[in-house]
Amino acid sequence: MSKWMQVARVTDIPAGQMRPFTVDEEPIVVCNVDGAFYAFQDMCSHQELPLDGGELCGKVITCPWHGAKFDVETGAALAMPAVAPIVTYPVKVEADQIFVEIP
Repeated sequence: MSKWMQVARVTDIPAGQMRPFTVDEEPIVVCNVDGAFYAFQDMCSHQELPLDGGELCGKVITCPWHGAKFDVETGAALAMPAVAPIVTYPVKVEADQIFVEIP
């Protein structure tokens, strides 16, 4: 059964920025793209290395290790060497709190 977990306040993650969290033992990254928040597993599908040190440009995260690119909204792999998507999680904002739904 999935559950919504509070991870941060809206003001904790400025536009264009991202932050790593461990939520219910799951490494995730929450990012702010022009006021919309997205969450994804902090693991590149290419070699299972962390994505949190990567570059966020709009809705695209670039893996700092090998340059794979992913859509943070859908998880789709956009550039080699990755071909598989990354795991994404639903996000909601209530008042000034950011919640991520963890399965």
